[in-house]
Amino acid sequence: MSSDVPRGDALFEYAPAPESRDVVDIKPAYGLFIGGEWVDGSSETRSKTIDPSTEEPLAEVVWADAADVDRAVAAARKAHDEVWGPMPGRERAKYLYRLARLIQERSRELAVLESIDNGKPIRESRDVDLPLVAAHFFYHAGWADKLEYAGYGPDPRPLGVAAQVIPWNFPLLMLAWKIAPALACGNTVVLKPAETTPLTALAFAELCRQADLPPGVVNIVTGAGETGRLLVEHPGVDKVAFTGSTEVGKQIARAVAGTAKRLTLELGGKAANIVFDDAPLDQAVEGIVNGIFFNQGHVCCAGSRLLVQETVAEEVLDRLKVRMATLRVGDPLDKNTDIGAINSAAQLERIRALSEIGEREGAERWSPPCELPSRGFWFAPTVFTGVAQSHRIAREEIFGPVLSVLTFRTPAEAVEKANNTPYGLSAGVWTEKGSRILWTAQRLRAGVVWANTFNKFDPAAPFGGYRESGFGREGGRHGLGAYLAGAQR
Repeated sequence: MSSDVPRGDALFEYAPAPESRDVVDIKPAYGLFIGGEWVDGSSETRSKTIDPSTEEPLAEVVWADAADVDRAVAAARKAHDEVWGPMPGRERAKYLYRLARLIQERSRELAVLESIDNGKPIRESRDVDLPLVAAHFFYHAGWADKLEYAGYGPDPRPLGVAAQVIPWNFPLLMLAWKIAPALACGNTVVLKPAETTPLTALAFAELCRQADLPPGVVNIVTGAGETGRLLVEHPGVDKVAFTGSTEVGKQIARAVAGTAKRLTLELGGKAANIVFDDAPLDQAVEGIVNGIFFNQGHVCCAGSRLLVQETVAEEVLDRLKVRMATLRVGDPLDKNTDIGAINSAAQLERIRALSEIGEREGAERWSPPCELPSRGFWFAPTVFTGVAQSHRIAREEIFGPVLSVLTFRTPAEAVEKANNTPYGLSAGVWTEKGSRILWTAQRLRAGVVWANTFNKFDPAAPFGGYRESGFGREGGRHGLGAYLAGAQR
């Protein structure tokens, strides 16, 4: 795990391969992006975003207050009524395509900025996040002039102004998931990024200017929970889209209830990753690792519960531990890093607390030998065995690199245990039998089921859950309906 430990058969010594920070220019302070311009906030409240791998301050951002939110919504309304709403879809498509191309052109810069601000490994930012960000804008550019063929009526119309609140785990990707379909459908946007990871959203504001996007089509206001509440409850908003915790999602649902606002929620999860005895075990182990340790486990659809058939449980765990011992924890900008920094001190404390509860409740905890950096927020990849369904680590979303292992004997028992959760976002199935994949998937109460893979995303495929994982879909033809008047709620 540390930089001075030989890997594998010791044929090769580890050598750091850091990406340069020089490609990123972070300003000392940022204002709000409203009406196509940078403006000062009305509030005196400021906060500093920090690099979670070093705890060094990066930039100061303002927390928008009620007056700022009023200005942003008014700018979005004006742009919708006068420019963006009446604009032909083929013209909107040109702007979306231009944004996609700019994202590609500046992908290295944006990937480095994302890793600095969020803590995720540069390999993930570079190879997963940024290609998907561009793909969402390309994909929705293609829909902008074809909405009449999306199945939502012959003349689908935009809703108006969309209020969008995104989380800190995939800051730029969640922005793309929200903004691209909204703009393609003719809506304008006021977006609030998470208070700990605003920098790539603010960089995207510069891309909007570079693309000559009409003023007010995209507005970005920074702040914490109170700013989000002001935006969600603003009477000038027609649509609310939120990705984040189930607790906050419930608050938003209550706030929107009784109004004419449309709402989509993508909330928490406690996904089951089911490994049957006929699964290709080496492939399954890679899927388990990707399912829970990708992005430090900061993934709403993470495969945080491993359900493995008893007859292969010991072999799977042995192989998993060998694989976990090869994972590198460290500098997010090192291209060899597998697991970066936890995003914040608060999130690290939650991961630690739930892990300690898991031990007190009787589960057995294991992590590979791991030398963690002395500064920053770090947590070693961890697996718990001997987990019961009643344990909190099997029921609550930890949102960190922590895996709970349970066993099953029959497919019916696997499905019963997988569905024993208030969530319903995702699941994985590992088996060589296509019939078993279909049988299991039909019975799992999850919005997305992966077969012999995990955490694979495509802008053409709808994503979302139900029960306490929220409702509505993002991506694909289904995701367009959330931003079109007259579409089924």
